[in-house]
Amino acid sequence: MSRIKIGLILLLVILVAIQFFQPPRNQSMRGSTAGIANVIHVPDHVQAILQNSCYDCHSNNTRYPWYATLQPGAWWMASHIKEGKRGLNFDEFGSYTRRRQVSKLKAIQGSIEDESMPLSSYTFIHRGASLSKTDQKLLKDWIELSRNEISK
Repeated sequence: MSRIKIGLILLLVILVAIQFFQPPRNQSMRGSTAGIANVIHVPDHVQAILQNSCYDCHSNNTRYPWYATLQPGAWWMASHIKEGKRGLNFDEFGSYTRRRQVSKLKAIQGSIEDESMPLSSYTFIHRGASLSKTDQKLLKDWIELSRNEISK
């Protein structure tokens, strides 16, 4: 057998083998008492935008698409979720200090303005998660009100 055939067979065996090593899923069965809606008022239309565009990486409950079980993509996705939750977790927002809450809201506003969130790698696959100009304005207006509410 040629080296190329051996290499391809070995690659196939490795690809099949890594399918058995799945990262833990980001899905909590219990409700969060520290969620952002328990700290500040989140109107339904803002909550819908956050859930659609942010919560998959920035909450304790990710909606997993069919391809989320395929390796190495599942590891890559788990890494993004872990990193996203480390930066901001809407389900833990109430456990942050007031100063940190205000800081996180400013960071969200900055991410909206420079269009760095949601990530382009996420919106490439989840087209409906892209923020329209209307969504951006709604979020920025809500953030301004919320920052004032927290600062009181």
